[in-house]
Amino acid sequence: MQIPKNGRTILVGEDELEVRAYLDMALKCLGYEVELAQDGNEVLACLQSSGSKISAILLDITMPNRSGIEILGEIHQIASDLPVIIVSAASSPLDVVTAMKNGATDFLSKPVTLDDLHNTITRALEMTARDNVVEVRNTETVTGSFVGKNPRMREIHALIGQIGWSEAPVLIQGETGSGKEVLARELHAQSPRANKLFVKLNCAALPSELVESELFGYERGAFTGAFQKKAGMFEVADGGTILLDEIGDMDVRLQAKLLQVLQDQEFQRIGGKTTIKVDVRVMAATHCDLEKAIAVRTFREDLYYRLNVINVHLPALRERPEDIVPLAEFILNKHTPQNTPIVPVTGRLKEAMMAYRWPGNVRELENVVRRLLVLRDADLVARELMAKASRKLLLPTASTDSPGVPQETEAAPILKQVIRAKHRAETEAILAALQSTRWNRKQAATLLEIDYKALLYKMKKLGVEDQSSRFSAAAGSNGQDAMSASSGSF
Repeated sequence: MQIPKNGRTILVGEDELEVRAYLDMALKCLGYEVELAQDGNEVLACLQSSGSKISAILLDITMPNRSGIEILGEIHQIASDLPVIIVSAASSPLDVVTAMKNGATDFLSKPVTLDDLHNTITRALEMTARDNVVEVRNTETVTGSFVGKNPRMREIHALIGQIGWSEAPVLIQGETGSGKEVLARELHAQSPRANKLFVKLNCAALPSELVESELFGYERGAFTGAFQKKAGMFEVADGGTILLDEIGDMDVRLQAKLLQVLQDQEFQRIGGKTTIKVDVRVMAATHCDLEKAIAVRTFREDLYYRLNVINVHLPALRERPEDIVPLAEFILNKHTPQNTPIVPVTGRLKEAMMAYRWPGNVRELENVVRRLLVLRDADLVARELMAKASRKLLLPTASTDSPGVPQETEAAPILKQVIRAKHRAETEAILAALQSTRWNRKQAATLLEIDYKALLYKMKKLGVEDQSSRFSAAAGSNGQDAMSASSGSF
């Protein structure tokens, strides 16, 4: 099958033959044209001869004669706006800081995986000269991302317009991959700032030494390598929205400066004396428990209360099993190319999706669906999911919360381990369906696509206690919580 070309050319500067050959093959698989150079002089010569043909450069930090950092400065003299991604086998925070301060767009550690290569180059090509490590995209309405029947997700979706127009800071909490950025983009799209920039910075993706310069910018000469003035995120997003992703990983020292911007809407660049006033709405997202972080003094309490005007907690995918299959079908339709038949989601694949725990949440589900699109074999993907679920269940540290299923031991015969894994998977699938239907067994049987009496038999066999009465008793208090959600935190 011929790989479609995307019309972009990547220049690879790498002295190791094996790595150079791998990058050449990987980039061509991603649809790029490739130019190869084995040292810094060849990189510069190729850049001068090719002119505007080069879209980005992958540059090894350690090469013969001159290092990648030295070559980096000369590259920017030839093409100041060209994205340059530094590659290193022994990356350290100091290497990253040095590379970024000398104008690198991003940083890759060897061995380079295909996914990392694809994501890094895609991100680099989207960056502008003024914003060379901050992700800035034209905002698109992402209505449809909240697919499914889960009451909690429907409640959040119903309040998106109200929250979007409020202009108040929003703190979005949830596990990695649960859709925090998707929600932030939706809130921006539903706000008066929808026609302005939406800017995102991942506080965990950059060393703390760089986060301040990316947020607030710097003046020329503020530190070694600051050859020209650079605007920070707050200036870039003036009039728009900033998403501070993984805010829980931000250095405590920077939290104080961020608090000042939230309070006064003004700041100073690094090395500058002029006060800059901006109008920016701040959203923050994290998978951390910030209240615990406050207790151990890794997160400022005053910043927490400043950000926590409106709090949204996104449930994990395993907590809303009724949405798994509809989400998979939505993603499948989204990624299927035009004029290409849609791969059917078979009953066996649906069963495997329901049995799997999805530790990576919606992001992991999307990866599985994209794998299905490539392989076009639903049964194979189903077998892989069931195998992953069984492996996790067979671990010695596996949870023993599921009733009626004893924990496996390494000494148990393999057949018994398989039977126990099957029982555990059935138990977890039944419990997930019951919880999602508020312990309505008939609805759970419909969701699981089995007969009602068969569900009762399996519950008895697996020792799943009927908790419908206890669940009903708690429903009243949950209803009160839902009523209070619209007035602030929800």
